[in-house]
Amino acid sequence: MRRRDVLRLAAQSAVFAQLAPFFTAPAHAADKRELRYIPEADLNILDPVWSTSTIVQVYGHLVFDTLYGFDKDYNVHPQMAEGHVVSDDKLQWTIKLRDGLQFHDGQPVLAKDCVASITRWGKRDFMGSALLAVIDTLTAVDDRTLLFKLKKPFPLLPMTLATSGSNMPAIMPERLANTSPNEQIRESIGSGPYRFVKAEWISGSKAVFEKFAGYKPRSDSFPPSYTAGPKIGHFDRITWQIIVDASTAAAALQAGEVDIIEMVGADFLPVLKTDPNIQLLPRTTPNFAIMRFNHLQPPFNNLAIRQALLKAFDQRAIMAGTFGEENKEFWQFGVGYFSPDSPMATNAGLEAFTSPRDLKKAAEEIKAAGYKGEPVVVLDPVDYPWTHPCTLLAADTLKKVGLNVDIQAMDWGTLMQRRLSQEPPGKGGWNVFLTALSGMSNFNPVGHIGLRGNGKDAWVGWPTAPRLEELRQQWLDAPDVATQKKICEDIQRQALVDVPYIPLGAFATVSGYRSNLTGIQLQRPLFTTMQAKA
Repeated sequence: MRRRDVLRLAAQSAVFAQLAPFFTAPAHAADKRELRYIPEADLNILDPVWSTSTIVQVYGHLVFDTLYGFDKDYNVHPQMAEGHVVSDDKLQWTIKLRDGLQFHDGQPVLAKDCVASITRWGKRDFMGSALLAVIDTLTAVDDRTLLFKLKKPFPLLPMTLATSGSNMPAIMPERLANTSPNEQIRESIGSGPYRFVKAEWISGSKAVFEKFAGYKPRSDSFPPSYTAGPKIGHFDRITWQIIVDASTAAAALQAGEVDIIEMVGADFLPVLKTDPNIQLLPRTTPNFAIMRFNHLQPPFNNLAIRQALLKAFDQRAIMAGTFGEENKEFWQFGVGYFSPDSPMATNAGLEAFTSPRDLKKAAEEIKAAGYKGEPVVVLDPVDYPWTHPCTLLAADTLKKVGLNVDIQAMDWGTLMQRRLSQEPPGKGGWNVFLTALSGMSNFNPVGHIGLRGNGKDAWVGWPTAPRLEELRQQWLDAPDVATQKKICEDIQRQALVDVPYIPLGAFATVSGYRSNLTGIQLQRPLFTTMQAKA
C-alpha cells in the first residue's frame, strides 16, 4: 500500500468524518497568560496510575507530582522528597517530604498519602511491582517521613519512584489512593503545579488547567529540567483544544489561533518548516512503534503464526509510509526491543528485521501453522496522527500473508478501553492494535511493559513467556552493567522466539509552536518551563 493510498483511505473513513474537528478561537487569544495547546489525542482518563497512555501521563505531570524526578540527562533527584537516608546494610530507606506540600483541595500532603499511593501504583506498574516484591514494610513514621524496610537491597528505589513513561507514581490523597488498583479513579486531586478544571472538561473538545497557587516549587536545586527541579507555571491557564484533523491543526497554528501542536501531521512538516512564525521541535524522548498481539485469542495465541509474521513486516516501509521519505530525519528502522541508543539497546538478533522480507514464506508458514481463516480484528484509532496510517499499513501486510483482516475504526479513547477486554473479538475483544512505547521505561527489561510474559497479569495482550520472566529477574539481580547488557542480549533473542509484539521502527514526535514561545522542554510537554517571550 502506498502512502497516498493510506491518506485517501483516511479521508474516506466514515468515523474520521464523525470526528471532524470542533474548533473555536480561544476566549483569551490575546492574553499570553493563557496557553492554547493541541494535544496528540483526546483526554478521557484522569488516573495516571491506572493508564499507561502518553496523553494521560502528560495530564498527570500537570496535575500530580512525584517523590523523585529525572533531569534531562536521566539522573534521579528528589522532587517532593526533601531527601533520603539509607542504612549501612542498605535495607532501610528513610525519605522525608518537603515542608509545605499541599493537594489541590487544600489538604497537606502527608506521608500516609505517599504510602497509600506507592502501594496502589506498585500493583499497576512493573517497576513498582519489582519494588513491592522486595519491601518488607512501608510505613509513615510521622506526617513527613516514610520508612521502607526491605528484604534485600534495592538500589533502584529512587529511580523506580521517578518512573516516567508508563504508570506514573503520582502521589494522591490517601482516600483516593485506597481505591482498588483495578478501578479507575475519576476524581482529579493532585499536588502538581496545575489543577484540572473538571467543570470545563468536554471530552472530545477541550480540557482546561489552572495554575495552582498553593504549589510550592523546589527552591534548593538546579533550574527545572525534565521532571526534576522547580516546576513553575508561567501561564495562569492552559487550554487543550482537541483537534483531530491535522490540516485544521496546522492552519490554526499558522493563524495564531493556538500556540502549540504536540504532534504535527507528517504531511504538514514541510509547510510549517518554511513559516517564519513557527518553530519545529523533535522531542528527544524516544518512541518506538509496535504491533501488539492478543495472545489469548486465535490466531495469535499460535506461536508459529506470530513467528512467521517476523518475516513479513518491513520496518523501513512502515516508517516511510507513515511519516514520509521527506521526513527521514525524524524516523529510523532496524529497531529491536529496547529504545534505540539507550544503554541496554542491542543488535542481537536484529537480522530478523533487517534481512530481506519474504511475504510468500510467511504466508506458507501461517497456513502450515493451522490458520483457519478466522477474522483478525485490527483496532484503528483514526484520531491519532501517526497511528492511523501506520495501522492501515500494518493491516495491509497482514492481508498480504493471507490473514482475514477486519479493520475497526474508532477514536483513541475507545481503543484504550477496548484493548482491556480479554473477550473474543466477536464479543468486544480484539486481535491487534498499534501503539508507541515511549519514555525511559523501555530502557531496561524491568519497566518495559511490552516484554512482560506473566500471562493475565501482563500488559494488555497478556503473553505467557516464562523464559522472559526468568531473564527479567536475572537482570534485577545482576551485579554490574556488563552483566545486565549481556542479559538484555538474551532477552532480545528470546523475544524473537516468543514474539510478544513486533517492533515497527522508531520515531521522534515533532511539535510545532509559535515563535513567541520559549523554554519548550525537549523531552515531552511538561509545561513548567514554557513561557511567552517578553
